[in-house]
Amino acid sequence: MKFITPLLIGVLMLSTNSFAHNKGINMPQLSVQLWSVKDEVKADFKGTLKQLAEMGFSGVEFANEFGEFSDDAKGIRSVLDELGLKGSGAHISFEQLNDKNFNSTVKFYQTLGVEILIVPWDDRAWHPEGIDEVVSLLNSLSKKLAPLGMKTGFHNHEHEFNDFKGMTYWDYLAKNTFQEVVLQQDVGWTTYAGKDPIEYVKRYPGRTLTTHYKVRLPEGTQGKLPIIGQDTIDWLNLSKANIAVGGTLWFVVEQEEYPNGLTPLEAVKQSKMGLDKILKQL
Repeated sequence: MKFITPLLIGVLMLSTNSFAHNKGINMPQLSVQLWSVKDEVKADFKGTLKQLAEMGFSGVEFANEFGEFSDDAKGIRSVLDELGLKGSGAHISFEQLNDKNFNSTVKFYQTLGVEILIVPWDDRAWHPEGIDEVVSLLNSLSKKLAPLGMKTGFHNHEHEFNDFKGMTYWDYLAKNTFQEVVLQQDVGWTTYAGKDPIEYVKRYPGRTLTTHYKVRLPEGTQGKLPIIGQDTIDWLNLSKANIAVGGTLWFVVEQEEYPNGLTPLEAVKQSKMGLDKILKQL
């Protein structure tokens, strides 16, 4: 297992502080988690992706729904190429990467140009008798995927921030998985759990290759909306940390709530516009 040295952490932290003076950094690209518009994707995959491309997204993160292109990897890739989109990643289950399904799953996503396969949910990840199995599975998959130029990772909800062995389950997972295992932080759930998403990027340098930019307002929050830029999250400094410390390649907008009667696509567009304004300040 590889570890980040204290010296490297110091260098990375310094680069965060001097961020405003470094305009030559590599900006992450913007993607959208297709779960945000799952019904639209199911009804009209190509038409929905066309609208997302027109909003200015560079990529999409897949969520096991392909509409009229179900099981047609070449067809999906043609749509991506036609619209100028990339597959920033995919959410898949451990079952899809078990010994029986590994080869077919990998081939499918290789055709799409997807290199990061994220497990989005597994209730063993916050169970004292299950977390070690999740860690073992992630490490094993990381070894299998590495020769193929692919990575695996895990995505948090609020449960992973429950206390466990003097830390949280998320910390335990991070400390016991290989450096190559992606820690896909869902910012909405991190803040909902009462944790600081910026701290968690800095705590595990180089491992936040993709980040879910989502708002999940704590109950009782007044005067705010679950739309990026209309909420309570310090997106600007989070983005600086992701770039300087997290090694982030993709900011992935995810929308699970649609306030004020907005359609899913309209809500995604508003969050995209809010994020664009924030990123212009970098």
